Amino acid sequence: MQELDPTILNKANSWLQGNYDAETKARIQKLIDTNATTELTDSFYRDLEFGTGGLRGIMGPGSNRINKYTIGSATQGLANFLKKTYPNEKVSVAIAHDSRNNSDIFANITADVFSANGIHVYFFSALRPTPELSYAVRKLGCKSGVMLTASHNPKEYNGYKAYGADGGQFVSPHDTAVMDEVAAISSIDDVKFNRIPGNVELIGEEIDKEYLDKITALSVSPEAIKRQKNLSIVFSPIHGTGITLVPPALKRFGFENVTVVEEQATPDGNFPTVIYPNPEEKEALTLALKKAAEIDADLVLATDPDADRVGIAVKNTDNEFILLNGNQTGSLLINYLLTAWEEKGKLDGNQYIVKTIVTTNIIEEIAKAKKVKFYNTLTGFKYIGELMTKFEGKQTFIGGGEESYGYLIGELVRDKDAVVSSAFIAEMTAYYKDKGSSLFEAMIDMYVEYGFYKEKLISITKKGKTGAEEIKAMMETFRTNPPATLGGSKVITVKDYERQIETDLTSNTTTPIALPVSDVLQFVTVDGSIISARPSGTEPKIKFYCSVNGKLASKEAYKQTDAALDAKINGIIKDLGV
Repeated sequence: MQELDPTILNKANSWLQGNYDAETKARIQKLIDTNATTELTDSFYRDLEFGTGGLRGIMGPGSNRINKYTIGSATQGLANFLKKTYPNEKVSVAIAHDSRNNSDIFANITADVFSANGIHVYFFSALRPTPELSYAVRKLGCKSGVMLTASHNPKEYNGYKAYGADGGQFVSPHDTAVMDEVAAISSIDDVKFNRIPGNVELIGEEIDKEYLDKITALSVSPEAIKRQKNLSIVFSPIHGTGITLVPPALKRFGFENVTVVEEQATPDGNFPTVIYPNPEEKEALTLALKKAAEIDADLVLATDPDADRVGIAVKNTDNEFILLNGNQTGSLLINYLLTAWEEKGKLDGNQYIVKTIVTTNIIEEIAKAKKVKFYNTLTGFKYIGELMTKFEGKQTFIGGGEESYGYLIGELVRDKDAVVSSAFIAEMTAYYKDKGSSLFEAMIDMYVEYGFYKEKLISITKKGKTGAEEIKAMMETFRTNPPATLGGSKVITVKDYERQIETDLTSNTTTPIALPVSDVLQFVTVDGSIISARPSGTEPKIKFYCSVNGKLASKEAYKQTDAALDAKINGIIKDLGV
């Protein structure tokens, strides 16, 4: 019988003796009685951390789990922050939830606590996408917003995304202030759970209508859509919230031939047709690809459960459907937007685009060629949102995104938005089809013009307490003993975003990095490859982002060059030892 750490047992016993409900206590007691040491340890070895984006974790009883009490404590801390930050104002918040199991219950608990603290709650009456919550915060003049979701995580997970008054996730200094307030909740008895009904106001269709109207007004190529209105589109919400707004958005844009994957159309937190509800995974698009092949579609779109990310599939030159990765879709979108704006004479030097430091550098090359300002931010869409708020009314944000399938077009929200992105990906497809091309061919043309950039993400999962320690050790090893060569090319620059230092290894000189502190390492090689190492902030993973590039002499050389870049990436992975 494996012995349980006494501190873990003490923590579990404090829940058994505390003001928790009978079901929670019974589940904890069963874990103790059955000597479920590993599960008890993972449930109680720490308090679930309220990070800069909120909470995310496995559902269940315990301090390191998503449940009524961790959700309640987070909300009480956020309520305390809001009341201290806006002492003489009427404070309101907006709340929405996705299709995950218990998301509606957790949303109601969040509303209970806010309302009990005298805060007015605008409560979406049914499930809605994350970006619409961001829009509602801005539209309704709220000081904060909460989205109950765990994005594309497996069904066992749920989470809590917290937003500031600008509709973006909290950034410095407010993020640490909120975290401090949440950490200060020392007892569940500090949480006010008794709802004041008069402080909760239901919202829904009126916000949908205005949001969709404003998205539609962003369209750049309505004439092309009119001519290509029968473009065949297959859409899957993968049992999530995308079903509420993506089909209406496509219809508003003018697309009349949209086929929804029926098996995945109904919101369901068990995600019965997929292993993971993640549009980055080919398996999640199996049914959509099958339907697309049946009807000979032009485009496949699939959104994650809270509809902030979108994955796509297009036909290649052999008429086979292939999935594009987040870098490919993001660079295609930026290239299309800047080209379409340029054709309409809308570029006047006051526009800008944004990407994150681990997102393909071809976006930078496109922006330079079009003479449009571009900015790099740390990983996490909150940094893109922060920049947008900073420049609001001074410069015009055209679009931006990150390699993890999250994009934004226009200034309506401050988070990645699969609703507006799906509409614009369809518009982009119609634009190129109208010119006798396909999205795949447009991508090759882009590579010929700006360079062939290819990226690959290696994601390693390390679960639980031991996993977190292993990830920390891996980063420390790379930090103290960086690789000398990667993929046969010498490493010449090391960027340490945690220490905020860039080191030129050829001259042994250092320069400061003017971005916030973040646990990210980047290695740049002689041949222009960039390899980034970064622990995930929301999952028990460490991620390695490999980016290589080369010249694409002609369309005909695509497959040969693609294979050469693949070989280079494989060499880098081998050298990393991961």
